[in-house]
Amino acid sequence: MQIVSFSPFGYEGSLVSVEVDLRRGIPAVDIVGLADGAVKESRERMRSAIRNSGFEFPPERVLISLSPADLRKEGAGFDLAVALAVLSAKEDAPSATGKQAILVMGELELNGRVRPVRGIHAAVSTAHAGGIRLCIVPEANAEEAREVSGMKVFGAQNLTDAYKALADEQAFSTQRSNGTGGTEGLPKGSVSIRGIYFPAVEQGFEFKELKGQRFFVRGLQIAAAGGHNLLAFGPPGCGKTLGLQKFSALLPLLTMEEAQPVTRIYSIAGLLPPGNSLIRTAPFRQPHQTATIEGICGGGVHCTPGEISLAHNGVLFLDEAAEFKSSVLQMLRVPLESGAITLSRAGRSTSFPASFQLLMATNPCPCGNYGSPDKLCLCSAHTVEQYWKKFSAPLLDRVDLRIQVEKNRDSEEGKQASSTMELRKAIAQAVSIQRRRQGKRNARLLPSETAVYCRIAPSVQTLLDNATEAYSFSPRAIAGCLKVARTIADMEGREHIDEESLNEAISYRKASCGLEMGFGMM
Repeated sequence: MQIVSFSPFGYEGSLVSVEVDLRRGIPAVDIVGLADGAVKESRERMRSAIRNSGFEFPPERVLISLSPADLRKEGAGFDLAVALAVLSAKEDAPSATGKQAILVMGELELNGRVRPVRGIHAAVSTAHAGGIRLCIVPEANAEEAREVSGMKVFGAQNLTDAYKALADEQAFSTQRSNGTGGTEGLPKGSVSIRGIYFPAVEQGFEFKELKGQRFFVRGLQIAAAGGHNLLAFGPPGCGKTLGLQKFSALLPLLTMEEAQPVTRIYSIAGLLPPGNSLIRTAPFRQPHQTATIEGICGGGVHCTPGEISLAHNGVLFLDEAAEFKSSVLQMLRVPLESGAITLSRAGRSTSFPASFQLLMATNPCPCGNYGSPDKLCLCSAHTVEQYWKKFSAPLLDRVDLRIQVEKNRDSEEGKQASSTMELRKAIAQAVSIQRRRQGKRNARLLPSETAVYCRIAPSVQTLLDNATEAYSFSPRAIAGCLKVARTIADMEGREHIDEESLNEAISYRKASCGLEMGFGMM
C-alpha cells in the first residue's frame, strides 16, 4: 500500500508520497523532504495521537520521507498521512487495499481526532487525475471530496477510524446522486426557467424597487444574459450601487462543469461555506477600495487566489471604482481578455482561472455633481479629466455597456418596472441559446468565433459602419457591439442580428450616452 498526501500551491498543487522506514538506533523521529515548520511539528502531534488512540508507537528510529524531495511541503494536512504510514510500517498493519495508492489528508489533535483542512477538493481532483481512486479525509471534508466523480471516500472522525478503513475497502463510499441532468447540489428554493436554474429571489433582490430606471435595468439584464462588462456612473443616490448589488439575482446557477473549478478555488482558499460541498451559485465579489494588487490578483507565500479568481465564472463588482488604485484597475486588463492569471513566487508559478464579469460603479466627478441639473459641481475640467484617467482608455474599451444613471424624476415610469422573475425569462432564453450554440457566454467569444456567430446583413453592416465613424469605435469596440447585439437578439429569440438589436447595443456603447466633457476616452 502506498500512502500519498497533497501539498497545496496555487491552483495545481502536488501529490506527495509518504514513506516510513523503521531502523535500529536511538528512538527518534526524523522527517526529510523540505518540510516546513508545521510539517516538522507533525511528528509530535502524530506521536501523541498514536499513543492516545491506543496504538503502540514503534520503539525503533523512525525515518519519514516526503517525496519529491525538492518540493517544499507546507501545512498541517500531512498529520494523518504520516500517522497511518507509521502504523502501516508495522508487520501487523492491515493491507486490504493491496498495493494501490491511497490519498490521505487531515490534521491530528493530540487525542487522535481529525481536524478539517483546506484544499481537499483540489487534492482529491489531483489524485483522481493521477489514477488514485481511494482517499481518507476528515469527516467534515468528506462531502467536498465526494464531489469528485469516481473517487471512493472515507470520512474519518479520528485516527482509529482511519486505521480501520485501511483494512476495509467497503467503508469507502462514492459520490451521492441527488438529482439528474446537472441538478446535484442546487440551492434550496432554486427555480427553473426554460431549463435554466436560478436561485430563489431573496428579500432585497427585487428589481421592482428600481423605479424610473428602465434603461439601467435593461442594461443589467443584457449584461446578465451575455456576461458583458458594465460601467454605471451617475450622481450619489441615483441607485447605481443598489441596482448592481441586486445583479446576482439575475445570474443563472452554475452548471456542473462551471461549478467544479469554482469549488476548487474556494477549497484552496479555505472559503467553502459550511455544509456546502459544491458551489452552484455564481460568485459575487465586492472588494473594498483599499484592496492591493496582491489582494485582487492573488499571491502571497502560498500563492493563494485573489479576488479575480474568487470571482471566476461570476462577478467582480468594484463600487466607487475611481477610488481604487490606478495600478489595481490596470492590472485587470489582461485577465479580462485571457480569463486566467499566472502568478510566480520563489521560482514556482501557477495559473488560476479568472474568467470574471466586471461591474463598476462610479461618480461622474470627485464631488459627484457633474452633469446634475439641480446641483452645482465645484470640480474643474482638469480635475474631472484626471478623475477619469484612472480608468484609462484600454480598460474602458473592454467595457461593452456604459450607462449614465440619473435620479428618478418620473414616478409614472416606475409603475412599469419589471420584476426579477420577469427579467429572468429573457435571460434564461439567451443563456439556453448560448450554451446550445457555442458552449460559452457571448462576451467570451474569440475573434474567430465572433465572425461566425455574429454575422450581420449588409444593411446592418452599414449601420455599424456609420456608428463606427460617428463615435470613433476601436476594433474592440466594434466586436463588443456585435457581441451585445448578439445577446439582445438571443434574448428576443431572433436567429440573426437585426438593426433593432444593433441600435440598442450601440446606445449602450456610444459616448453620447454618457457625459460630454473630458470623457473622450469613453
